[in-house]
Amino acid sequence: MLLEADTLVYDNDANTVTAVGGVQIDYGGNRLVAQRVTYDRKTSRLIASGNVEIVDSSGTRIFSDEIDITDDFADGFVNALRVETVDKTYFAAESAERKGGRLTTFNNGVYTACEPCEEKPDQAPIWRIKARKIIWDGKAKTVRFENSRFEFFGFPLAFLPSFEIADPTVKRKSGFLFPGIKYKSELGVGVSIPYYLALSPTYDLTLTGTGYTKQGFLGEAEWRQRFNNGEYSLKIAGIHQNDPDAFIDETGPNVDSGRPGDPNKFRGMFGTQGRFDINPRWVFGWDVLVQTDKNFSRTYEIEGYNDYVHRSEIYLTGLHDRNFFDLRGMYFQLQEDAFDSNSGSAAEKQPWVLPSFDYSYTPDAPVAGGELNIDINSRSVLRSKLDQVFPPSGTPDPKSTIVRGIEGDSARLTAEAEWKRSYITDGGLVVTPLLAFQADTTYVSQSDRSIKAINDMARDPDIGVAADIRSAYYRAMATAGLELRWPVLFSTTSATHVLEPMAQVFARPDARYEETLGIPNEDAQSFVFDASTLFERDKFSGYDRIEGGSRANLGLRYSGSFGNGWATNALFGQSYQLAGDNPFAAPDLVNAGAYSGLDTETSDYVGLAGFTAPNGLSASVSARFDEQTFEIRRAETKIGYFSAPLSLTAQYAFVQAQPLYGFSEDRREVTLAASSRVHENWRAFGSGTYDLEAGVLVRNSVGFAYDDECFSYTMTWSTKRDNDQVVSNREDDEHSIGFNISFRTLGDFGSTTSEIIEQ
Repeated sequence: MLLEADTLVYDNDANTVTAVGGVQIDYGGNRLVAQRVTYDRKTSRLIASGNVEIVDSSGTRIFSDEIDITDDFADGFVNALRVETVDKTYFAAESAERKGGRLTTFNNGVYTACEPCEEKPDQAPIWRIKARKIIWDGKAKTVRFENSRFEFFGFPLAFLPSFEIADPTVKRKSGFLFPGIKYKSELGVGVSIPYYLALSPTYDLTLTGTGYTKQGFLGEAEWRQRFNNGEYSLKIAGIHQNDPDAFIDETGPNVDSGRPGDPNKFRGMFGTQGRFDINPRWVFGWDVLVQTDKNFSRTYEIEGYNDYVHRSEIYLTGLHDRNFFDLRGMYFQLQEDAFDSNSGSAAEKQPWVLPSFDYSYTPDAPVAGGELNIDINSRSVLRSKLDQVFPPSGTPDPKSTIVRGIEGDSARLTAEAEWKRSYITDGGLVVTPLLAFQADTTYVSQSDRSIKAINDMARDPDIGVAADIRSAYYRAMATAGLELRWPVLFSTTSATHVLEPMAQVFARPDARYEETLGIPNEDAQSFVFDASTLFERDKFSGYDRIEGGSRANLGLRYSGSFGNGWATNALFGQSYQLAGDNPFAAPDLVNAGAYSGLDTETSDYVGLAGFTAPNGLSASVSARFDEQTFEIRRAETKIGYFSAPLSLTAQYAFVQAQPLYGFSEDRREVTLAASSRVHENWRAFGSGTYDLEAGVLVRNSVGFAYDDECFSYTMTWSTKRDNDQVVSNREDDEHSIGFNISFRTLGDFGSTTSEIIEQ
C-alpha cells in the first residue's frame, strides 16, 4: 500500500491513523483520494471525507463527500454518491452499501448512460432510470432495478416493478433483448421477443418468438460460433399459418391464372453461413438457404436471408500477389411474390451453377519484355425449366421473344492468354502491341422444349438465321492489337492539363457460330456500351459471347488539376468495325447487342465529363449519341454537394426505347436526395424519384433522426408507386413507416410498417 498525505497523525490510545490534506492511497490496483482519511486499526475500516474519489481496479470511479470502507475496498457504505464506470455509464444514489467486494446496493438510485451536461450539470439527462433499489452484482455481471420508472427528458414514461439488464462492462450476457414490432397487411401486427443465451465466449444462441395477429406464432433460433480462423451460423424458422388465403392477390396475375397465392399452412426455412481462413491465402465459405417455398424468408423478414435474390453458394477462394483462384457452386433463389400466367414463376427458372471456376495467373517476371496474363473460366449450368420471355401484349416487334436460359444442362471451358508491352518514343508516344488467344469448348444437353424455342426464334422472318443445335461447340479466337497513346502536358503556374489522343486497332477473324442460334448465353446478357468500355478489347460482359472481326477504337481523353483544388476529366470517342461480321449485330438468344450503339459499322459516339471541387461540389455527365443525327440514345447526369451540415445529390437518367427487351417507350427518371444536419444532434433527410414519361412520383421518402452519445432515434416515411397503370385505372401505393429507438446499454427498439393503400 502506498499512502501520500500532507500530515499523518497516530493516535495510539484510539488505535487510529489519520491522514490529512491531499490524501492519496493506492492499494491492490485501487486508488482513494480525499481531504481526510481515518483508519481504525481495530475494525480495519477507512473513513474518508472531503471530495472523496475512489477508482477501483476495473476503472470505475466513485464520488462522495464521505465514504466508510474496509481497508481492502471490498465492503463499505457511502452517503450521497455518484459512480462513473469505464464505459461511461453513471449511477447516483442517496446512499449505497457494498458487500463481499461484489454486490453494490444503491438506495433511491438513478442510472443513465448519458454524460452530464457541462454547462448545466443539474439538468436531467435525455433518459434515466430511477429506482428505489439498484443492485449491481459484480460477479454475475447484472444490474437489477426494483420499483423503478423510466424518464425521458425528465418526464416519467413507464413504471417497471422489477427488471434486470447486463452489467454495462459486459459485451455478452444471457437475457431478454429489446422487443420489436412488425407489420404487414398479410401478416398483421407482430411483436417479437428475443432471448439471448451467452453459452460460451465462442458460441451463443438467440431464440426469438414473434406473434402475428393474422398468421400466428413464428419461432426462430440462431446459433453462432467463432473460431480462431473463422465463424459460422445456423438459423431455423417456422410458422403454422392461420390464414394462408391472405396472400392471394385479388387484383393481380395470380387470380387471372387460377393459381392460389399461397396455399401453405406450414412454412419454414433453414439457413447457414460460414467463412474460414485456411491460411493467409485461402478462404473457404458458404451461404445456404433451404425453405419450404420460394419467398418465406422475405415474407417474414428473416434477417440475413430476406434479400430479393438470395445466392446460395459454397466457395473456395485463393489470392496471392496478382494470382487469383475461385471455385464455387451457386443457386439463385428469387424470392418473388408475383406469378405471370404467360411465362410462369421466374423463381422456378433459376439455374444451378455447379460449378463456376475462375483462375488468373500473371507471372512476376516479364515475358519477352512484356506482361503475360492467363485466365481460365468454366461454368456448368443446370436449369429444370425453360426461361423464355414473351413480348408484352401490344409490343409491335415479334423479335422481343427471347430465350434467357435453356431447359437442360450446359457447360463451357474457356482459356485465354494475353501479352502486351509498352514502348515510349522520344516524342512521348506510348506504343503498346498486344497479342491474345482464346479457346473454348461448350457442351449442351437441352430439352425438346428448348430446341423448339430456339427453332421458333430462328424461323422468325425478322430474324432469318439458322438454328445450329448440337451437343458440343468448339471456338478459337486469335487477336493482334496495337494501342497508341500520346499524352501531352500543358502547365501554368496554377494548373496542369493532360490531353491524350488514343487509338486502338484489333485484327481478328470472325467468331465461329456467330451467324446462328444455338449456343446458350448465360453470362454475357448484360451489355452497356459507354465511355468506360470504349477501349475494352472484348466489350461483351462474359465469356459466352466473344468479339470477332477487326475493330478500331478512337478517342480523346483529358484531365486537369488546378491549384485551388478543382479537378476535371473528360473522354470522348467512337468505335469502328473495320472488317468481318459485326458481332453486336449478330443474332443472339437474348438480343445482347441490340440497341448497344455498336450494332452498326460506325458506332454511336460516347463521352463523359466531370469535375470535383474542394468545397464538396462534384458533377458528372455521360452519354451515348447517334453516330449520324447525334440524337441522345442514353444519358446519365449526376451532381452532388457534400459538407458537414448539408448533403445534396441529383441524378437524371435517360434510356431510349428498346422494344427487343420489352421497353417499347423511352425511360426518363429524375432522383433527388438531401440530408441536412439542422442541429448538432438533429438531421433531416429525404429522397424522391420521378418518372418523367409516366408522370408519376414512383418513390419518395422523408425522415428525421436524432443521435448523441447515449440515445438515437430515426423516423422514416416512404411511398412506392407503380408507374404502370392497371386496366381498372386504380393505382396501388405502398406506404412504409419505420422507426428505430436506441438507448445505449439498454438496447434497440424498432418497427417497420408496410401497407397497401388502394386509391
